[in-house]
Amino acid sequence: MAPDDLFRIANLVALCGWLVLLASPLIGRWADRIAGFGLPLLLAVLYTGLILAFWSRGEGGFSTLKDVMRLLSTPELALAGWIHYLAFDLFIGGWQVRTARTESIPFALVVPCLFLTFLFGPAGLLAFAAIRAARGSTAMPAQR
Repeated sequence: MAPDDLFRIANLVALCGWLVLLASPLIGRWADRIAGFGLPLLLAVLYTGLILAFWSRGEGGFSTLKDVMRLLSTPELALAGWIHYLAFDLFIGGWQVRTARTESIPFALVVPCLFLTFLFGPAGLLAFAAIRAARGSTAMPAQR
């Protein structure tokens, strides 16, 4: 399949995941399963397949910014990099929804964080961390 087709499919999968997260107050645990784990794992499979198939064709590496730019200069590896973002941002969005539910954070406060995570990844994580800190719940749920 052509990289452009895989790009469109991956974007559609991720968008579906974000819509499911927005519906999470209505479908709680299903949102966790679908958008919090299932779809990020599906994207991870696609990412891994691209890396396995095309890594050896890539030039560059991770030592310098110039090397990273060279590494992502092929369509297939640039696509893998994009899917990397899609998978991890969606996973973080799922974590935000689960954590908010566990810590009784109103969903209205989570929605802007999800929007920021969708568009700007770490900025959404930072916003959610700020909300948790303001509410006095900064520990990771697993550490409680």
